[in-house]
Amino acid sequence: MSQSFIPYGRQLIEDDDIEAVVAVLRGDWLTTGPTVGRFEAAFAAYTGAAHAIAVSNGTAALHLAAIAAGLGPGDEVIVPALTFAASANCARYVGAKVVFADVRADTLTIDTAHVASLITPHTRAIVTVDYAGLPSDLDEIMALADRHRLLVIEDACHALGAEYRQRKIGSIAHLSTFSFHPVKHLTSGEGGMVTTNDAALADRIRKLRNHGIETDHRQREQQGTWQYDMRELGYNYRLTDIQCALGLTQLAKQPRWLERRRVLARQYAQSLSGASLRLPVQPDDRLHAWHLYLVQVMGKDTSRLRERVFRGLREAGIGVNVHYLPVYLHSYYQSLGYPRGLCPVAEATYAGLLSLPMSHGLTDQDQQRVISTLTSLIEGHD
Repeated sequence: MSQSFIPYGRQLIEDDDIEAVVAVLRGDWLTTGPTVGRFEAAFAAYTGAAHAIAVSNGTAALHLAAIAAGLGPGDEVIVPALTFAASANCARYVGAKVVFADVRADTLTIDTAHVASLITPHTRAIVTVDYAGLPSDLDEIMALADRHRLLVIEDACHALGAEYRQRKIGSIAHLSTFSFHPVKHLTSGEGGMVTTNDAALADRIRKLRNHGIETDHRQREQQGTWQYDMRELGYNYRLTDIQCALGLTQLAKQPRWLERRRVLARQYAQSLSGASLRLPVQPDDRLHAWHLYLVQVMGKDTSRLRERVFRGLREAGIGVNVHYLPVYLHSYYQSLGYPRGLCPVAEATYAGLLSLPMSHGLTDQDQQRVISTLTSLIEGHD
């Protein structure tokens, strides 16, 4: 392999990011300090949410959202089948049952009509996923939840900066969760955020991320006291000031970086429009954040064709990926008795899925290499 490897996603760290982290390292507070609050305030302002609570990663955000929602044994939580496992695992962490919903064939987001058919007296929440960065049908989902007195947890880990009917993602659902893993729109190394407009939910999540304790170390320092009270069983899901410093500088670059992703998405669409591929869609009432650029190969034996194209791209040094195996097909969920064929659209989609390299640091030259290699592989298998 003579050419450099092109990953499907990658962080972009610049000098100001490094300087911000070094400034915190030279300061007094490495964790539970003032940079955490500044990051939370900036993130809330960016998303339009009333409250933002920083946590250690996106999975922790989902876990705390499930606890704050009051979910537990005997409850059912509806989750789309085509997503990362954490979207469903958050319900299992609290002992709730996962009920898998299929996805729409066009947007690949949760199928609201299927969700409606799955609601029972035991249903307590809907987890909706902004898959690949495209907002799901949030107004319809929220209306459905309102009719049945359900809580909506939005897994927005792919969708920072996306918009739904001119509203920023993070300001619409009862609880929205974000991830700051290195392949996401911004990174803090690892990290996550929960946003909400509900002050009571926000207050509970703040306590839960800190062992269930009512105050943190800095607050006690300011009050001149050692005393604290653990109100409920919580976790150490805090995000450090070091990470928040990186998150703050990265957040400021989101408009520029998001536009770069949209330029790359347009270039993919224009260049691949004639290939034997199904390309992603963006309904007129929403703006895609393009965490992933997904294509679906088409042919008589889709799975075998996808595997050949995948291997060909990898051999050419292109880090194509697949997102995702439907969650209930993983061994753990199979052991719980979920049958194959449960969500036929999700399974049929998965068979042909490929995630092409997409990041705000992807160069035009590297993207053209992806396009030309993919096109030649597809044409060679026609």
